[in-house]
Amino acid sequence: MAPGDVVETKDGICKFPGTQLNWWGAQEFCEQRFGHLAWRPPDAIFAPQRHGPVWVGQREASLRRPPLRRTRTTPALVFGERSADRAARLRTPLPALAALTACAHVQWDAASLEAAALFSLAVPSLANALQLRAFAERSGAVRVALVVRGHHAPFLATFRADGRWHHVCATWEQRGGRWALFADGRRRAEAQGLGTGQPVPPGGILVLGQDQDAPGGGFSARDAFSGNLTDFHLWDRALSPTQVTRARACAPPPGGLLFRWDPSALDMTPALLPAAPVRLLCPVPSEECPTWNPGPRTEGSELCLQPQPFLCCYRPETYQQLQDVQLWPDQDVISQVNALANATVLLQDPLSESPGALSLDKASSFLAILEKVLAQETSLGPTALLAVVHFLKRVTALGAWEPEPLAGPWEQLGRGVASVTSLVLEEHLAGLWLSISEMVGGPMALVRNLQRLAPLLGTMLSSERPRIYIQYHHAGEPATPPSQPGLEIRSLQLREASAGGYTFAMPSGHPGGPSYIHIPAGDVRRLLRKGLSGVIMVHSWFTSSVFQHTLGASDLEPQLPGSREEASRTQMFLSTQVGTAVLSSEVWDTAGPVSTAVTFHLQHQAQAFPQKLVEPVCAFWNFSKSPDTGGSWDTTGCSVLTQYQDSTTCFCNHSTNFAVLLQVYDVQRNPEEESLLRTLSFVGCGVSFCALATTFLLFLVAGVPKSKRTTVHQNLIFSLASAEGFLMASEWAKANKVACVAVTAAMHFLFLAAFSWMLVEGLLLWSKVVLVSMRPGLKMRLYYAAGWGAPVVIVAVTLASGPSDYVAPGHCWLNVHTDTIWAFVGPVLFVLIANTCILVRVVMVTVSSAHRRARMLSPQPGWQQQVGAQIWATVKPVLILLPVLGLTWLVGILVHVSPAWAYAAVGLNSFQGPYIFLVYAVYNGEVRSALQRGTEKQAALAAATVGQAQQRSRAADALSLRTRSSPACPQPPGTHSPRIPSAFSSITDLERPAVELTAFKASGTDALSPWTLFTRMKPPLAPPPPARRAPRLREQEPHGLLAPLRSSDSAFVSAERGGSPIPRFLEGVGAFLQVLLQGRWPVTSALEPQMNKSHS
Repeated sequence: MAPGDVVETKDGICKFPGTQLNWWGAQEFCEQRFGHLAWRPPDAIFAPQRHGPVWVGQREASLRRPPLRRTRTTPALVFGERSADRAARLRTPLPALAALTACAHVQWDAASLEAAALFSLAVPSLANALQLRAFAERSGAVRVALVVRGHHAPFLATFRADGRWHHVCATWEQRGGRWALFADGRRRAEAQGLGTGQPVPPGGILVLGQDQDAPGGGFSARDAFSGNLTDFHLWDRALSPTQVTRARACAPPPGGLLFRWDPSALDMTPALLPAAPVRLLCPVPSEECPTWNPGPRTEGSELCLQPQPFLCCYRPETYQQLQDVQLWPDQDVISQVNALANATVLLQDPLSESPGALSLDKASSFLAILEKVLAQETSLGPTALLAVVHFLKRVTALGAWEPEPLAGPWEQLGRGVASVTSLVLEEHLAGLWLSISEMVGGPMALVRNLQRLAPLLGTMLSSERPRIYIQYHHAGEPATPPSQPGLEIRSLQLREASAGGYTFAMPSGHPGGPSYIHIPAGDVRRLLRKGLSGVIMVHSWFTSSVFQHTLGASDLEPQLPGSREEASRTQMFLSTQVGTAVLSSEVWDTAGPVSTAVTFHLQHQAQAFPQKLVEPVCAFWNFSKSPDTGGSWDTTGCSVLTQYQDSTTCFCNHSTNFAVLLQVYDVQRNPEEESLLRTLSFVGCGVSFCALATTFLLFLVAGVPKSKRTTVHQNLIFSLASAEGFLMASEWAKANKVACVAVTAAMHFLFLAAFSWMLVEGLLLWSKVVLVSMRPGLKMRLYYAAGWGAPVVIVAVTLASGPSDYVAPGHCWLNVHTDTIWAFVGPVLFVLIANTCILVRVVMVTVSSAHRRARMLSPQPGWQQQVGAQIWATVKPVLILLPVLGLTWLVGILVHVSPAWAYAAVGLNSFQGPYIFLVYAVYNGEVRSALQRGTEKQAALAAATVGQAQQRSRAADALSLRTRSSPACPQPPGTHSPRIPSAFSSITDLERPAVELTAFKASGTDALSPWTLFTRMKPPLAPPPPARRAPRLREQEPHGLLAPLRSSDSAFVSAERGGSPIPRFLEGVGAFLQVLLQGRWPVTSALEPQMNKSHS
């Protein structure tokens, strides 16, 4: 792969620089070019040419090199080959030790494979009071063992004999005999039970590099150490892992330190003299960074300072924008700066290589020229702004490896960076920042640049100068405006702040005033217990309105207080904006950053959002979150302490860059309205559930003839009724988390199923009315797959993809503040749009059919008659089809506009169940016909039962009469009375009703009442019932329309004991509603004429 080649990977687009750098240098190389280290390069790039490792980055928590990482020159003892005449003895005897820690930097001789003593301590009564012994295996592993009061711990692999410096520590405590071994900052082994109960005796003599057979002597070449040793420290306590890390970073904790490395305090044998100076890097160069080996395709780690190849990767859209930068028109500022500097300071192409090395003096000079041009230039373009940010990245990367920074150039450089940063953060440049924000990571990239200089400036602090303050002010202004960014580095003695903590106030503020940050006294005392005596406090502040315009938190979930769990129902979330300055707090010691809890108070302008609810959120900028876009706001570990009208006090359990975000809500309803709506919803839901359940039972009990339409009706009614049943139970389920998730999933599935069957209703309607064809339509199995299968898939995928964000906090329903809600809203909107289109087309067909019918009945109708017919032809299908197509739910989209729409949505959706009951049960021709047939059947069976009983009674009476009247005239044997054939028994029998169950008329015919059938089939022997005047019947409509029940039929049904109470009740309801509507209400679907036409 050639330098400059570009390849596509799963991380995006990657570019191969063709150079080899250490891990830190590779990361900075990519960051300067607005990219990042490849998180895992594809094997196909390096496998054919290279079998060694390549550097890779870390996606979640990118490694950051400590800015105080610098070389340190210290004398080292060179023991060379094994010899009895090389030893270094501590002049001062040691006290009794109930606990201890010994650390040293060791460079082991790989050729020495025998056991040796790194150090030993002997007392007159015990030669092996304390030893640290080690030996190297042929594989290179060095095994180390601790010896305390003659008790020997096992040899355990601790580090490697690879010719590099390694930091080795051993800790021991008398209580419990606990001991541990550390190498390069990591705990390699620990156990207990070693030398328990008694301390190391007092008066011990410490010797480095030899084993003592007697106090201060008795050396032998067999036990002599071979290698180099330096930076030896001894404590009278067991250090914690954190403190061991500090000792490794050339910053030994002072508490309990018995011996600090000082060769002048040792008596060294002549063979060890003179001590050789060595350069140690803090931490030592054995730190490892992640790699990827394309040969065996394995992950690994290598020493961070070892040069390796790498890839710089970009998101595809970011890389395309960076390529197009050089085509942008605004190049004047770039040309002007380069001409004044007589060098290439600003690059037109940010992806190109830098023209050359940048020194401190050149950087300071270029910053002065850039400040002069920017102060006079008012037409800065996105290309020039991108070039300035790129140059600032190059400048702040200079201090990464400077071993001994000089005071003058670094402070001058810091002031230049602050000045240029202030000029490019002016308010009128907010639009430019929006255009390049995705490429550079937004204005927080400048915050990071300025903060990287702080630890270098901290090395210039002294007792004479404990504070460095940097802030830019415009020329000609008498004072520095407080709106400009600034940086303060201060040396703090912890004991001075142990009582009240430490408070930093922003310029123009004061402790406890508008904007400040405070480190609690408890955290200061915690640092003191760690052995720290002084730290460096770094504070920076940025008040530019550019942050408010460009750093919104679109991915931050709305943070409503727990006491207002119902607020999400009464308020509509609008946006999240930065409402305060960005205030930073960092604490550094000589080993690196130290995290502390902080309390900060920031002023904001909530009055900028009139008639809106503004909820403050305490947040910090997390650079490790979404590192490819420069980070994002995070709220982990932060909370609101006190909220005022124009300011907020926050607490965070760590130190970083803070701000108060303002989440803006549009107030929809007050608590009284919300309570009323909740009550109305529950009552309406209950009424709708009862109506739907009754309708479903009627379809089952009445025996409606099977058809696609009735099957679809049944599935829709069942799913909608079940969903509303779970909805009513959701208020009781929210107390249990598992039950709440189960109810939410059930409602999600059932409501999706209801809308799916609404879509099926529309498709079936389309096939019968619009797409008239002789071919059969879709099979029911496809309808079942759409009605039940699709909701199962959607719910399963939603639960599998985001189970933690599935349920909303405070109530059992989908989380409306995440993308989960689209698993319901998306399908619902699709169904409503599709059914709306279907309804419009159906109305057009119905109106056209009505117009043709009117022309046939009356060739020259009047205009009033035409208008009335057209209006009725339009309104009739809309009224009939609204409930089953679900179009009343369209009002739910407008509930956030005003409370009136919320009431309308509750009313319409609550009326959906009763409306379906009226239209598709009470006034449905098929249902009424089926109920009538059932009633007639029961009446006929009851009449037949009564007739048979009467016949048996009369036969018994006749037999008894004949027996009494003719006792002397018995019939001769073998003779019988004549029998009437069974086929004519119903005619000859005066009381038995001659009704066949199969003779009832089907749906769509003029149904006869049981009394009419009974009287028509009876012989004229029985007198007819008294004549009654029947009400006028409606003109019979086409198939599917049923004439209203006659009063004689109703009377007959009511008189029969065998009739079912449900049909009687429905017949009464139908008659009552018919009287109210004056017999003019449609009793079945308005579209059945079109359906019959399609069937015919």
